[in-house]
Amino acid sequence: MKGEGKMVFKSKLKWVGLVGLVLSAFSLCTHFLLARYTDDQAISQYQSAITIFSWRPIFENADLSSLKPLYRRLWGPVRRLESLHPHANPRGNYAVPVSQTNGYIFVRIRGDFHEIRSSISDVVVISRLLNATLVIPEIQSATSSKGISSEFKSFAYLYNEDQFMAALAKDVNIVKTLPKNLKGARRKKEIPTFNVPHSASPYFFLHHVLPVLNRHSVVELVVSEGGCLQAILPPHLEDYQRLRCRVAFHALRFRQEVQELATKILNRLRATRRPFIAYDLGITRDVLAYYGCAELFQDVHTELIQHRRSWMLKRGIVKGNLTVNSEDQRLNGSCPLMPEEVGILLRAYGYSWDTVIYVSAREVFGGQKKLIPFHAMFENVVDRTSLTSAWELNKIYGREPNLVDKYPRPPPSAKEEIKSEAWKTSGPRPRPLPPPPARPKSYNIEGWWGWVAESDNEPETTVMELRTNAHKLLWEAIDYTICVEADVFIPGFDRDGKGHPNFASLVMGHRMYQSAASKTFRLDRKKVVAHMEEIRDHLYEANHTWITSVRRHLRKNIIDGLAEESTKSKSLSFLSFPVPECSCLRPDIEALNHSSSASTPSQFPAGLGAMHPCPSWINNSTISLPNDKDTDEDLDDDVTTSQLLFRSSNENNEAEGEEINTKEDTQMEDQEELEGGDS
Repeated sequence: MKGEGKMVFKSKLKWVGLVGLVLSAFSLCTHFLLARYTDDQAISQYQSAITIFSWRPIFENADLSSLKPLYRRLWGPVRRLESLHPHANPRGNYAVPVSQTNGYIFVRIRGDFHEIRSSISDVVVISRLLNATLVIPEIQSATSSKGISSEFKSFAYLYNEDQFMAALAKDVNIVKTLPKNLKGARRKKEIPTFNVPHSASPYFFLHHVLPVLNRHSVVELVVSEGGCLQAILPPHLEDYQRLRCRVAFHALRFRQEVQELATKILNRLRATRRPFIAYDLGITRDVLAYYGCAELFQDVHTELIQHRRSWMLKRGIVKGNLTVNSEDQRLNGSCPLMPEEVGILLRAYGYSWDTVIYVSAREVFGGQKKLIPFHAMFENVVDRTSLTSAWELNKIYGREPNLVDKYPRPPPSAKEEIKSEAWKTSGPRPRPLPPPPARPKSYNIEGWWGWVAESDNEPETTVMELRTNAHKLLWEAIDYTICVEADVFIPGFDRDGKGHPNFASLVMGHRMYQSAASKTFRLDRKKVVAHMEEIRDHLYEANHTWITSVRRHLRKNIIDGLAEESTKSKSLSFLSFPVPECSCLRPDIEALNHSSSASTPSQFPAGLGAMHPCPSWINNSTISLPNDKDTDEDLDDDVTTSQLLFRSSNENNEAEGEEINTKEDTQMEDQEELEGGDS
């Protein structure tokens, strides 16, 4: 009896232990699922603390007071632009679209992120101009069929369709798809198609497209160059320019998953309670090939750039010779600034080694090694990968299908088949060896293409590469949001591989519209390179005179660069400079500026065109003129942090006294800076 009792007791203990293990495993699974998929405030606040990511911010002084003159010079608003206010509403006789239109416009758009964004704004304006119903554009056919999630199709992969349609309901009729009969005609290729040239005039659409639309009730537009309507429209079409602004800056919202992730990254950057700089490199293979900057790189990278330039020459994208003197191009300001040069400029302007800098780039040609000098000058350099976890990035892609054959093998040749058959039918050893299996090739997107040494032709794009190209649109959408909201923005280059305004130009235009007073550096690359040549032999030990000249140049170009943007960029892309059409002057500030003395540094900059006064319903905020007493404070610490551009500001420098001017000279310089272009 005792033995039986012991056996029963042991079996009960086993069952209790087994139930305990099952409950523990269930509890752990529940915990991980909640931690991964819960979107409540507690989780988001925990994630915003940044401690779960690879970035560990290091700051010398956590207390960065916004009341100090140094803070206002580095991070403060541009006072001469504070009177600008976004105002893109119609101002003339602008009727609501009627339900009876001339037909449907179906648009296929191909290109990079900035080309797609510009083209969408243009096709909305074209639909309004032709009184047509716009079908939601199809962006990059690869995004709808080449291995991305079936949850998203074309436009919805990047943008919010419902928001787009609701925001433009009073501007143009928009539908998601063509009617069934027209959809069948399109499959049979029975509807007329126009390959729209870049920057076509309104005349082209009114006299070539509209008659065809009236006859067939539908036309298909193929846009591949980015921007299918000329940037500067006649004065009587000024409301169409404002429609462009409403599309780009209000209607085009990224889909919810992308927008939420961008907001999380912004919260993690703001969690440091420090302002941050957004820096867009603009160093891509196409840019370097188009402008002839191959010799700025070494080894295989130069050959890759030249190969791309040869491809562009054959297709008429670029004109000129295959070989171009890259040094001359660099001195002319035609090449992108290297990260090392941008880092030196920022340190010379006064930004300390612990400044938070967000790097935006879909591709860094030459690899991450190009950023090594930049990382050496600034401790807190981050990008989207260091501020997100892998599952967060995967979440925005959706449930993507598995690609079984990542590297499809070409069919074997007849000679290889004979060898294989001979090996199978041969007798005992010795017998011929089997043909070696095909070795899959992998190419690094950061700058190494193994095919250069093996073939004159680039390998065909695989399905995985098409999927990656589609993902790049999402990465750039995140970078775009953060660059627009950054406290300071600095571009490394403002042109793409076709000579048009690029991603950085769209960011600067959006910032100009949304918050014109936010600090945006518009660099004159020719003068910047000239400054760099002055200290070429001692690049990281700049003297005080050189630092002062660089600061004056950067400060001056914050305002003077606007005139160049309005003449060069705006003529190619309206969204890169949507002023004065999409802005207005607040009446109280305008009157205040006119009543002030001629010596007041807050006068509105000339050269931006005739500005309209803001309507009365806009809430006018009171902005006081700068107080001269603020400029009398001591800013010696600003100069000491820039003497040696690689040195942390908390290190002692025994030679500082020899390189720094007197305290009175420093105060005079800082007073001049505070009363200059960005004050």
